[in-house]
Amino acid sequence: MSRTTLDLWVGFFVVIGMAALLFLALKVGNLGASNGAPTYAVSAQFDNIGGLKVRAPVKSAGVVVGRVTDIRFDTKSFRAEVSLSLDTRYQFPRDTIATILTSGLLGEQYVGLEPGGDEEPLKAGDKVQMTQSAVVLEKLIGQFLFNKASETPAQSGTPH
Repeated sequence: MSRTTLDLWVGFFVVIGMAALLFLALKVGNLGASNGAPTYAVSAQFDNIGGLKVRAPVKSAGVVVGRVTDIRFDTKSFRAEVSLSLDTRYQFPRDTIATILTSGLLGEQYVGLEPGGDEEPLKAGDKVQMTQSAVVLEKLIGQFLFNKASETPAQSGTPH
């Protein structure tokens, strides 16, 4: 094999490797091209969104049904307003509950939708009325320690 042919093959494999790394980086960052399906926008307000980020998935029953498109702070209600873009193939009732959940070991946060029983579906521009904020681990630990510290010895079951 001549030197030129060898250099060409090495260059070809380097380009393929770079393209594969770019593809993986986009997939991990949720920045890959969407499937192009039409969407409709709804919003939800949360007291605490934790580490939720724009482009985070919106899931229902474990299936990705949309993406987070925007996160703003509402200066009137002092709550975080999260804009969601949902696939039009999935119609959710007006009494759907939106919850911020954590998945996996890395702690990726996403919005989980739990459908209600209303017959009227959410429409573009609607606001999800029932929401549950992210669970903040530091708050849970603090509450646990505060409750343990406030127990008297008789309550905790330890001898005097």
